[in-house]
Amino acid sequence: MPSSAEAFEAERSHLVAVAYRMLGSVAEAQDVVQEAWLRYTRAGDQEIRDLRGWLTTVTGRLCLDVLKSSRVSREAYTGMWLPEYFVDPDVGPAAQAEQRDQVGLALLVVLERLSPEQRVALVLHDAFAVPYDEVARVLGTTEATARQHASRGRKAAADGSVRHNAGLAEQRSVLAAFLEAVNNGDMAALASVLAPDVVSISDGGGFTSTALRPIVGADKVSRFFVGIAHGSRMAGAVLEPALINGTAGIFVRGDTVYGALGVTVADGRITGLFQQLNPAKLLVSDLL
Repeated sequence: MPSSAEAFEAERSHLVAVAYRMLGSVAEAQDVVQEAWLRYTRAGDQEIRDLRGWLTTVTGRLCLDVLKSSRVSREAYTGMWLPEYFVDPDVGPAAQAEQRDQVGLALLVVLERLSPEQRVALVLHDAFAVPYDEVARVLGTTEATARQHASRGRKAAADGSVRHNAGLAEQRSVLAAFLEAVNNGDMAALASVLAPDVVSISDGGGFTSTALRPIVGADKVSRFFVGIAHGSRMAGAVLEPALINGTAGIFVRGDTVYGALGVTVADGRITGLFQQLNPAKLLVSDLL
């Protein structure tokens, strides 16, 4: 029979995945999971019939507390907030299969728009099949209210989501066409590769100057990226194909530029561009 420590370690990756979906931060997720371990050790002789369920519930409660407490810091954050990115080399068709169990970029961006209660209820129930009575205990509310939080979160996520239905090969192709058009300053080509309602969101975190609000519409987004490509701060920058949370993107490295760009694609056009320029929120593979 495994020891308590061994039993917990067997669940650690699952718990980090739960917490990351809720928090969008690996460091915060790991801190939460460590606290879940401490609470598990303090449970002592308490009978736990379903260890994964018990730990998932504890992790959910801890994440709810973090989300509530982080609201103030996120409201005071410089510019727009995007989650942490997993940045891995995009080495070809097999790359996607080699990725760890990552949460898609489009989903993470949408989850940022939900209230803490909606986010916790939606992630626990829809992503990890936690019953509503358990979700209610996490939220400290009734089962009916837990269902309502999940339903409202689901609707808000659907209303605010960027369309993203393309496979990885199509994402790569569309992104390559976008980059070529940007480098050439070809506005006509950009108009053909960007959805009319495309949105661009940039997270500079105060480390670099960038747009402080979403840029919406093909014309405005085209001009924004052409301006960046031909600006002085991109001089000498190297763009490398990358996977951003399993989505096609690029990693940018240079003397004054360091960041990553992920895209969402639907029906052959880019629907969303998400720049992460805060180095503290880039988890870059050692192979890049």
